[in-house]
Amino acid sequence: MIKPELEFVYEAGGELEAPREIGPVVDGTRRIIPICPGGYVKGPKISGKLMGNSADWQLTRPDGVTVADAIYAIETDDGALIQIRNKGLRHGPPEVMDRLRRGEDVDPAEYYFRTVPEFIAPTGPYDWMNRSIFVCSGARYANSIKLWVWRVT
Repeated sequence: MIKPELEFVYEAGGELEAPREIGPVVDGTRRIIPICPGGYVKGPKISGKLMGNSADWQLTRPDGVTVADAIYAIETDDGALIQIRNKGLRHGPPEVMDRLRRGEDVDPAEYYFRTVPEFIAPTGPYDWMNRSIFVCSGARYANSIKLWVWRVT
């Protein structure tokens, strides 16, 4: 048996615009969370900033689980552009999720927020991102988000 390990890659954080509600649809309730430009990316493997014109397209299922599907990009400190599609799940006790929806700051230990980012990096120093699987834990605050990304070794 080969047990995978995790290698820390970076922390990212950024401001979010107010949610834009699409509303009830056939499979739950949908909304869009625009990601503001200028967020940060800092870590031992990559550093830079989050680019604008990005969003998280969320679906809250009838069982209360929020399915995240964010598409955004990193501009590294050395000028590379890396596309990210980050899909995952966020859920917790109903009262905790209600506090998050109202825009309150909630301790991230009170809910589950995990994603699987997929990177499209240019050939060169970040090509290793195209050849690995990553996992991410996240924290959602009133107007911002923090993500911690690890490479599965």
